[in-house]
Order: sequence, then C-alpha cells, then structure tokens
Amino acid sequence: MSDTPPDYETRILDAIRRGASMVDIAGLKPARVNSPGEAIRALKDGNARFFSNQASRPELGANERRAQIMGQTPFAVVLACSDSRVPVELVFDQGFGDLFVVRVAGNVVGEAGLGTVEYAVRHLNVNLVMVMGHEGCGAVQAAMMPEEEIAQEPDALQQLIRRIQPSLEGLPVIRDRKARMREAVLNNVRHQAAALRAQPVVRDAEASGQIRVIGGFYEIGSGAVDFLTDEDDLRP
Repeated sequence: MSDTPPDYETRILDAIRRGASMVDIAGLKPARVNSPGEAIRALKDGNARFFSNQASRPELGANERRAQIMGQTPFAVVLACSDSRVPVELVFDQGFGDLFVVRVAGNVVGEAGLGTVEYAVRHLNVNLVMVMGHEGCGAVQAAMMPEEEIAQEPDALQQLIRRIQPSLEGLPVIRDRKARMREAVLNNVRHQAAALRAQPVVRDAEASGQIRVIGGFYEIGSGAVDFLTDEDDLRP
C-alpha cells in the first residue's frame, strides 16, 4: 500500500477550493524521508511490495502533478544501468518526484553521471546515493570479452567498457557462468560506488551524515534487490 497519508488528496482538494496557489499545494506534500536510514527503508519496503506482487504503483492526481512544477524533492539518487528490463521507479514502487535516477550502461561513473549525482546531493538534498547493477548486465559481459573483440567496438563504447574493466581484475575463478556473472556485476557496483565516494561532494555529504552511499543488485527473474549497505559489502 502507498505511504501517502489517506487525507492527502482531501487536503489538496480543500486547498484548491480555497483558491490556494501551486506553491501552497506543493507545500502540502508530507515529508516521507528525513534520513539515510529512512531512505534505505523506503527502498527496501518498496521493493518488497514489487517482488511480492503488492506494488501500490503510486500516482498523483492532476493537481498534485501541477504542483510539482514548483520543485522536486527526491529522497534518493540511483545510478542504474540503462537496461530496459530495469525500470528503477517500478522496482522500488516509488512515484513521481521520489527518485532522481541516472541511467547509463553498466551503471558506470562517468563525467556526466558524476555531475548529475553531485547536483542531486548538493542542490536536491537527497539522503541516499545508490549504485545498482543487475542480473545479466550486457555492459559488464562486454568488459569480460577478449581484448581483440573489445577493440572492434566503437570508440565511445570502448571508453565505457574501460571504466568497467578495473572492477573485473582479480575476479575469482568460478565455473558456474551465472554465479561468475553475478560476482562480476557486484564487483562493478562496488567499484563504481567507491569511485563516487572518492569525489569531494559525495565524500563530504557522507561524512556530514546527509547521505549514505550503498549498492544494490537487481535480480530480473525474481524482481528482488539485494542491498549492499555494510562497509564489508561495499569494499571493492
């Protein structure tokens, strides 16, 4: 079920009848998340609803959507893969304005992606930064190809693959291909999370307690997300 108080829509309608402005209506939205811990809980609860087929699919009425013109207040920024099978807001059962999502193949930290995360941390005051990989990631799989095959890819794609390759160094020998792929994706998540945590804006926000940086692994088959929240889980 939705986390939005049941009287929210009623208060919106009452405000409209009184001739409230969009600024006034925007101010009626309740603050659901106020800390990194609450942000993690909101994502875990939302994903639990999603994979148990109890998603609330939170949507907004027309007036609430119009009120969002006044600004946005997402509680988390999620750096995820562009894979079409990984719809981030659906996976976490979140609605309009809840998540600030950055999507790029292999969920790699490039210049544009980093700038987007920094914007969310500095100007949107998010409480959480999450790097989420997923089952069967094609970009990670490409980074595991022989060098002669990688050299045949377009230049920009090669640069993206190069950002993933360091996370695959020292990958343990695992005979099971699916298990090996999972470990490769998790290593890439840890590597990209570490790259974010090394950046001054993210590092300072984490040190101050404004945010936490975590990782995640989305299983396409089940719909469940495994959360990497402890330092041991995040260590590359």
